[in-house]
Amino acid sequence: MKRRDKFMSVPRQSGRERASTERIQDFNEYKEAFSESEASEQASRCMDCGTPFCHVGETYGHVKIGCPVYNLIPEWNLLVEEGDFKGALERLHQTNNFPEFTGRVCPAPCEGSCTLSINEPAVAIKQIERTIIDIGFEKGWVVPRVPLNRTSHHVAVVGSGPAGLAAADQLNQAGHQVTVFEREDRIGGLLTYGIPAMKLSKDIVERRVDLLKAEGILFKTGVTIGLDVTLDELEQAFDAVILCVGATEPRTLPNLPTSGVGYAMDYLTSVTRHLLSNQSLLEQHDTRGKDVLVIGGGDTGADCVATALRQGCRSVVQFGKHEMPGQVRANDNMWPDTPNLFTLDYGYAEAFDQFGRDPREYLIAITRYTTSDSGRLTGVWTIHNEKVKQADGSIEFRAIEGTEKYYTVDLMLIAIGFSGVEQTVLNELIVESERGKIKTKGYATNRKGVFAAGDARRGQSLIVWAIREGREVAEAVERHLSLMTQTG
Repeated sequence: MKRRDKFMSVPRQSGRERASTERIQDFNEYKEAFSESEASEQASRCMDCGTPFCHVGETYGHVKIGCPVYNLIPEWNLLVEEGDFKGALERLHQTNNFPEFTGRVCPAPCEGSCTLSINEPAVAIKQIERTIIDIGFEKGWVVPRVPLNRTSHHVAVVGSGPAGLAAADQLNQAGHQVTVFEREDRIGGLLTYGIPAMKLSKDIVERRVDLLKAEGILFKTGVTIGLDVTLDELEQAFDAVILCVGATEPRTLPNLPTSGVGYAMDYLTSVTRHLLSNQSLLEQHDTRGKDVLVIGGGDTGADCVATALRQGCRSVVQFGKHEMPGQVRANDNMWPDTPNLFTLDYGYAEAFDQFGRDPREYLIAITRYTTSDSGRLTGVWTIHNEKVKQADGSIEFRAIEGTEKYYTVDLMLIAIGFSGVEQTVLNELIVESERGKIKTKGYATNRKGVFAAGDARRGQSLIVWAIREGREVAEAVERHLSLMTQTG
């Protein structure tokens, strides 16, 4: 019986990783793609479900199901199993502009919604996706697609993260003339300066940007809206403007020491800038020989742990306010919702090998800081909490007496997420906003011809959601430009 029973005999593999003792010596990617034969074998585990939840890509309340860009996963799994990687690549590019990004850094909600994952390890969808696109580039199948016909419409995209790049790609392929404005010195947004190179090589980002340039998109770096050009000026020069400015206003903590504290994204950006341009690191961004504390339990915090290890920190610990996830799904986190399970991510595995322990501390709170005479952070006192569910369903965290502990800290990095678009950016844009995000109706802002997408519109989210937003805002802009043409 072809395909449908292979999951019973073929165990899941997730791809080879370089040894942690080797990879913490550099910032090269820590994980490799499958070989063609490995990808074909892993794709054979796909069950060819009657209803492929991995493909659904919808959110129902708090339940998130499948791939937000509706990747045709069962179709390209079959093609990969049969060895037709070129056909699989064509299917993959139908829904995903940048599978080399998602195949490396997406948390893979598709795998959490894989039918097989109800009681078996899911199909290795993310690693297969990465392998398809990597083979496509290696074999020269990914080439510039220059539009045969151009319209007279000019579109400005502000921000070159995944949402901005996806919108630019879609509109350029439709024949419009697209210019992307980026305030940094390199294109890519958080793809370049937010995600560390060991997860996503900057050569991979540049390769895609070079392709987009060859297809006719114009990129302008070092352009800050409000400082170098105003939104009013963009409206005058372009038929439509898309704001993909991200949501990088960091959440903070009260009563912080005056020094020895920094924000995670500033730290990661500084380290990547140093790697790419050999610019000098700020003293506080060099963790060599330091005791490092990371506040926040998400992916950005994990990236800070991995980065500090590569810089040669003396120790690193990460604090989270939530409880340790379980090994199996909780009753309120059932399939096909994205699973919240305990995993040993790359940085945590590296820290374990380096220091003999997982760096994460759960249900922990800082009670006070200790500082030097100059106000520099020297350490923190902490206490552990217990999570108590009240009769009305609300959650309360109660301190557990006797669990006080002191940690010596030279640098504390805050990685507790983002509250929305940077306030200075919102002030310059002069568009209607709501709770720190740009307010839209069908991607349109309150200014005619001005649209918004990505984290700036929906708040902090995943790269794959940003790509979906970019594709959908491009459709909204297409309708706007079509109406402009009809009305003359």
